[in-house]
Amino acid sequence: MPDRQVQSINPATGEVIESFTPLTHAAIETALENASERFRTWRNVSLDERAELLNRAADVLETKAAEYARDITLEMGKPLSQAEAEVKKCATACRHYAEYGATYLQDETFHTEARRAFVRHLPMGPVLAVMPWNFPFWQVFRFAAPALMAGNVGLLKHASNVWRSALNIEDVFRRAGFPDGCFQTLLIGSSEVEGVIRDDRVKAVTLTGSGPAGRSVAAIAGDCIKPSLLELGGSDAFIVMPSADLDKAVKSAVTARIQNSGQSCIAGKRFFVHADIFEDFSKRFVKAFDDLKVDDPMKADTDIGPLATLAIRDELADQIERSLKGGAESLTKDRTVPKKGAWIAPQILAEAHSGTPSTDEEMFGPVANLWKVPSLDDAISRANRSQFGLGSVLFSKDDAEIDQAIRQLEAGATFVNSMVASDPRLPFGGIKQSGYGRELAADGLRAFVNRKTVSVA
Repeated sequence: MPDRQVQSINPATGEVIESFTPLTHAAIETALENASERFRTWRNVSLDERAELLNRAADVLETKAAEYARDITLEMGKPLSQAEAEVKKCATACRHYAEYGATYLQDETFHTEARRAFVRHLPMGPVLAVMPWNFPFWQVFRFAAPALMAGNVGLLKHASNVWRSALNIEDVFRRAGFPDGCFQTLLIGSSEVEGVIRDDRVKAVTLTGSGPAGRSVAAIAGDCIKPSLLELGGSDAFIVMPSADLDKAVKSAVTARIQNSGQSCIAGKRFFVHADIFEDFSKRFVKAFDDLKVDDPMKADTDIGPLATLAIRDELADQIERSLKGGAESLTKDRTVPKKGAWIAPQILAEAHSGTPSTDEEMFGPVANLWKVPSLDDAISRANRSQFGLGSVLFSKDDAEIDQAIRQLEAGATFVNSMVASDPRLPFGGIKQSGYGRELAADGLRAFVNRKTVSVA
């Protein structure tokens, strides 16, 4: 186990905020044993008591939203107002599962020759969550709230650049009164993940992150015959047809692309606009991008802050350069951004050629890729060429077009006349290289349960 300190760096300034000491092997062993011991009692806690504790967690999140949001912004750079909204969204997830968890866990009855036949949803045990930095609170709570309501206990391995947020999340559950061991943050690096997954006390793993990380975790879990759930990258298609409300479409397109400074898996990234409205849409889209305020993420009117790390900034800059060399045209104005920190200017790249990052890769930052298309058939064909399949958007008032998009777009979700968003009431997840399994709604609660078949003669 490395004894070096892990530093948290403010991406807006490049300054070190805080240093952390990773857990020793002995500390990891203690955490795993605590999780295993706690599960033996937590699984027997009533649903009403679990719900009450989740509601208390929501109270904590709402009360301390400003404090937690400040740490999020300092660690990974998203605008402060968006960070506070993220924390409060976690409270809605807790309240959702407090209210509907018992319903989601109800026995499913069947009619057979037996006197009684049903499926009962029983918890599995400690579940490891390997989580990313882009939504430091939300990604965790969309796993933790349903997992805890189902009677599991949680272990969090968070991205190393948001360890203060990881400890804050553990603090939420402690303040809410959850018993010790119900939810633990493990300050460990990626090299320790395999050992935790392979430990017999850990019964399942969920990961939100990159494709390579997902393949690694899935391979380890598969080798151990343990359930896994993956939510990976996305390069969502955003299609606009002539019947669309253009004002709404442009506004939604801008928000979909630059929310969280463009660092969202479900962000609209590839925009396909019908030729009949392309010129009008393009002018409005470019003006909106040029008007965006790139500034200190602590300021209330900032639209775009820095990217989370210098490495992420450098990778995106390289993707932009390769796309431009591959034939793309930059439509947005040149602007100066601070040299110190992980800053990048928002851009719209038009008509990029196949085989460039604009078409083939996920671009994680405020860069939109725009194409003119002659038809919905062509838009869908282009959209489906991607290796990813997380979300998709269609702006149209034509019922036939809407039905076609729903049937033919290869994605885990299609949102019509609005941007893709995660919602505790709706299942969430992707297909193809965007992962497998579903979080949120009843699916999220049942992701890590034993659906035990019972027949009583």
